[in-house]
Amino acid sequence: MNNKVSSNWILMSLAISAFAIGSTEFISVGIMPLLTRTFNVSLATGGLTVSIYAMGIMFGAPILTLLTNRWNRKKLLVGIMISFVLGNLIAALAPTFWILLAGRVITALSHGIFMAIASLIAADVVAPNKRASAIAIMFTGLTVATVTGVPLGTFIGQNLGWRASFLFLVILGFIGLITNFMLVPNDLPLPRPTSVKGIWKILKQPQLLLILIITALGYGATFPVYTYLTTILNKQMQWSQAAIVIILVFYGLAVAVGNTLGGRFANSNPLSALLKMFIGLGVALILMELTMNMHFLGLVAVLVMGLFAFMNVPGLQLYIVQLAEKFTPNEISLASALNISAFNVGITFGSTLGGQAVSAGQLINTPWIGIGMILISVVLTVVLMKLGNKNIVSSEDLKLQSNCQTK
Repeated sequence: MNNKVSSNWILMSLAISAFAIGSTEFISVGIMPLLTRTFNVSLATGGLTVSIYAMGIMFGAPILTLLTNRWNRKKLLVGIMISFVLGNLIAALAPTFWILLAGRVITALSHGIFMAIASLIAADVVAPNKRASAIAIMFTGLTVATVTGVPLGTFIGQNLGWRASFLFLVILGFIGLITNFMLVPNDLPLPRPTSVKGIWKILKQPQLLLILIITALGYGATFPVYTYLTTILNKQMQWSQAAIVIILVFYGLAVAVGNTLGGRFANSNPLSALLKMFIGLGVALILMELTMNMHFLGLVAVLVMGLFAFMNVPGLQLYIVQLAEKFTPNEISLASALNISAFNVGITFGSTLGGQAVSAGQLINTPWIGIGMILISVVLTVVLMKLGNKNIVSSEDLKLQSNCQTK
């Protein structure tokens, strides 16, 4: 690695790009009513702008990681941001809803591969005991996007039209492209060679498979509600469109605080921290259900949900890297990519189930879907903790046996 570039600069460049990407992922949540009116589609169909995007990340992250595994990291990052800009440009100029979705897919493919490699770079450039915090810094770009990018994009859409919102994303993507070009070193280390067989090596490890399922369900539990948050705030809680923009800012601030705390909590014992975070998110979703038709108390529940929504991300991403280092050391980058896919399996699953509820006229009951997902996550996390304890005992026994044989 180029010693002239400090880890702080590298993390900053990754966070800037993550900001552009994070603004894109959730922009359609803020402009959903505008899109449905323009293209004359239902709210459930409009939700495809979230679920299809997530599916693009879900499939794109592992496939593109395999294809680009030995590519120069800086050139890959620059190429990612170029395709990101093009995808948003297509969305901005889309004459039909389906072309808009095509632009979203192109952008999503860029998103998936970016998050997979950026997480590894962030973890590699700091001391081992700061890896979760480094990943949290990189993901701060996503949370800052939730604080400012999504509300600003929503404000632009409400005042200049939704196409201007996507042009705003084009500008953000171009800034990310420039920062990658200027700040990311040319000689970042390449991951070890891997192949499609590595996917099976990862999935056949019970602990790795469990954490992927936990990632999908635990992270995705927010999205049956979050995908339709603008509509919930407006129709159920009776907040005006102007007020919603401000609420989205405070929601994003809550997400940013939660993400930072999550990184700190997960540094030493990520799995134990994750269990507590999941329980907190479950309580937040129960509050959402109880206050769905309340004006001010509903707002409080939304902000509490924001606090816990992304809190689990650094721990989930760190823990799968730790497991991969132990069980599949040649497939660490692929494990990271699969976990990025798992995040988006959760988004797809959660937003799709939420869409089904909305289609059935059950917008008010979308929190129950998330509550069910988080309950399964809690159970599986407890199972994973027990598996980890057994492995620790087993390793100690093997050492004792080895010592006895030596003696």
